[in-house]
Amino acid sequence: MQGSANLNIMIKAARKAGRSLNKDFREVENLQTSAANAEKFVDRAQAAASDILREELTSARGTYGYLEPRGETEGEDPTRRWIVNALEGAGNFLHGQPHFAVTIALEHKGQIVSAVVFDSAKDEMFYAEKGQGAWLNDNKRVRVSSRDRLVDAIVAHAVPHGVKRTLPATLKDLARVMPECSGLRASGSTALDLAYVAAGRFDGFWRREASRLELAAGLLIASEAGALTEGVRAGQKPLEDGAVLCTNNQLFSALAKVIRATD
Repeated sequence: MQGSANLNIMIKAARKAGRSLNKDFREVENLQTSAANAEKFVDRAQAAASDILREELTSARGTYGYLEPRGETEGEDPTRRWIVNALEGAGNFLHGQPHFAVTIALEHKGQIVSAVVFDSAKDEMFYAEKGQGAWLNDNKRVRVSSRDRLVDAIVAHAVPHGVKRTLPATLKDLARVMPECSGLRASGSTALDLAYVAAGRFDGFWRREASRLELAAGLLIASEAGALTEGVRAGQKPLEDGAVLCTNNQLFSALAKVIRATD
């Protein structure tokens, strides 16, 4: 796909930040130190990648607003905002698991119009622009799977850690979904889960509690690949409410029926 100037800026920035993460990832895999020191190392790696993204994006489009885990900066242009997460899947990175992503979304007048999810460890660049489909690497168009029976489907999910308020409901979800599908996966990266739905590697995904930073880029890529995306509960809006149910058109009703039965 011949992307817009903004998309090309996003892809360039994601690749540069990804190279920084890969360099640090080779070190974290070999750390023979305490957990506290490893966490500090990962924090520094994330900060370095975040600095790269901010420099690249703001030097190219300095009037846009900017939202990242470290906070939000209002831009001179009130209609456009970067939504950036330099290390989505930080827990995997910390534990030496090569499954994490750089994510960048561009919001225009409240709508996500461009998105990049870059899996630097596997050199897979997922990207999309509104109305232009979803793509992987140079010119490979991606589409959701065509499976139409939940019993044949592999579904991804995210179990909230610690004492998050949605843990009881998510455990009920698992008890209902597990007997109905072919398998469940918890990858540790919401952005990559949504990208994998887009590419047909997963047949569906749900999560009850997520941030705009975790969802923004992956949601557009999944939608442009043909996925249906709604809130976990009917009437919810994923970006506003932080809850998402995503699958292909054929499976949506069946998966929604199982998930929503717990509410």
